[in-house]
Amino acid sequence: MVAIDWTAKDRKIENSHRTCSAKFTCLEEEREGGASADMASSKAGTLAQLNGVSDAECFSGIEVQSYHVSRGPYQIARHYVIRILFVEQPVPQAVVASWVAQAYCKEHVYVTRSLSDLQVWQEAAIPGGLPGWILNTTFKKNMKIALLGRGKAWSMSSQLEADTRPRDIQYLDKYAMERWECVLHYMVGSQQQEGISADAVRILLHAGLMKRDEEDGSPVITREGFQFLLLDTPSQVWYFILQYLDTVEARGLDLVDCLTFLFQLSFSTISKDYSTEGMSEGLLVFLQHLREFGLVYQRKRKAGRFYPTRLALNIVSGQNKSQTELNRDGYIVVETNYRIYAYTDSNLQVALLGLFCELMYRFPNLAVGILTRESVRQALRSGITAEQIVGFLRLHAHPRLLAAGPPTLPPTIVDQIKLWENERERFTYTEGVLYSQFLSQADFEVLRDHALDLGVLTWQNIPRRTMVVTKSGHEDVKRFWKRYSKGGG
Repeated sequence: MVAIDWTAKDRKIENSHRTCSAKFTCLEEEREGGASADMASSKAGTLAQLNGVSDAECFSGIEVQSYHVSRGPYQIARHYVIRILFVEQPVPQAVVASWVAQAYCKEHVYVTRSLSDLQVWQEAAIPGGLPGWILNTTFKKNMKIALLGRGKAWSMSSQLEADTRPRDIQYLDKYAMERWECVLHYMVGSQQQEGISADAVRILLHAGLMKRDEEDGSPVITREGFQFLLLDTPSQVWYFILQYLDTVEARGLDLVDCLTFLFQLSFSTISKDYSTEGMSEGLLVFLQHLREFGLVYQRKRKAGRFYPTRLALNIVSGQNKSQTELNRDGYIVVETNYRIYAYTDSNLQVALLGLFCELMYRFPNLAVGILTRESVRQALRSGITAEQIVGFLRLHAHPRLLAAGPPTLPPTIVDQIKLWENERERFTYTEGVLYSQFLSQADFEVLRDHALDLGVLTWQNIPRRTMVVTKSGHEDVKRFWKRYSKGGG
C-alpha cells in the first residue's frame, strides 16, 4: 500500500480568490448594515489596532474620549461608560447586564464585545472570583477631563479673521468629490486621470488595489481594486485612509498626531474655516496629503486656514452622504432583457458599469449596456463576486424602481448572475492523502471501513483498490494501518 500526500494546485488559486474577497467583507457589511454606530465602532476598533499605537496613546486626546462616548456603538455603550466612570473597583458583569431589558440581549453582547475590542474596558475579577468590568485607566482619566471641562483647547479652535472668499457647503462637496474621483478615474483607466498625486498612487500600490505591470511597469488594477470600486464612497475613503495611516511612520510622520487630527476633524463643522497656527511640520505635511485626497480644502499650501470637507467628517463619524453624491445615487434601471440603462453624465459611473456589463450606446445623460455571460464572467475573473454586482445595482437603483417596491431588481437577472458565478465553482478542492496499491481486497476494505468510521474518507474506487482520506485524518489512518500490518492482517 502506498500513501501519497496530494494537494490540489488549484486550491492555492481558490484560496487567493477567497482572501481577495474577504478583505472587503467588513466594509460591505458596514455599507449594507446601515447602522452608523456599527460603522463607528468598527472603524475605531481598527484604528486602535494600528501598529505602534499603545493604549495610552490611543486614549490620550480629549477628542478621542468624546468620540468614544458620543459616537461609539449605541447609546447602551454610553450608558455603561457613564455609570461606571466614577466607580473605582470592578463592576460585576451580571450587574451590568441587568441594566438593559432582556429584549436587548443581543445589543448588550455586541456592546460589551465592542468596548472590549476598543480597549475602553477590560475584564477584572472581583472578590469571590466573579467576572467584572473596569474602565481603562487612561480612558477613564481623560474622559473625566473631557466631561468636567478641564484640559487644553484644540489647536484647530484658534480664532481667525473672516475669510474674504469663504467656501460654502455646495462648493466643498463638489471639490471633495472631484478630488476623490481623480483617484477612481486613475484606477479604472479612464481618460480623466489628470490631477492624481504621486502619494495617492503609492497608497494604491501599498494597499494592493493596483500593481506594477510586469511588462512596462505601469500601475494596473488588481482584484482587490475591482472590489474596492464597487464600495460606496465613505467605505472607499475609510479603507484608503487606513492604508495611508499604515505608511505615515515610514514618511517620518507621527501616527498618534495624525490619528488625533482625524478625530478633531470629525468634530469640525463643514463650511467653517480653521487655522493652521500651532500645527507641527508633520501635521502640515499630513494636511497637504488630506488636501490631495479631497478631505480638506485649502486655497494655497501656505494659506493659514483650511476647510474640512464632508469626506473628512464621514470617515470617522459616519454622517450622511454629500448632496452631490446623493444626486448621483439612483440612476440605474435594469430590465428583464438584461439591458441596463444608466441615467448619468458621469464618466466614472459609466466606467464602473463597464466592469461587469457590455456598453452599447452612450448619450449625453444616458448610457445603455447589456449583461452578458462573458461580461459577467470577466468581472468574476477579476475578483468581483456576483453578490457585489447585485449589491451595486441595488445600491444605485433608480428612485422609480425603489418607489415601486421590492423586488428592486428582476429576480431572473439576480438568479442568472449567480448562476454564471456558480458555473465557475463546479469543483471544490480539498487537501487529501491518496492510498493505493493494496496487496489484497481485504486489506483495502479494512482500511476503508476504518476511514469511514472516522469520517475522513472523501473518495474511493473499489475495483482499483484506491481511496483518498482528508489531510487531518491521515495520521489516524496511518497509525491504524501500521498496527494492522504488524498484527499480520
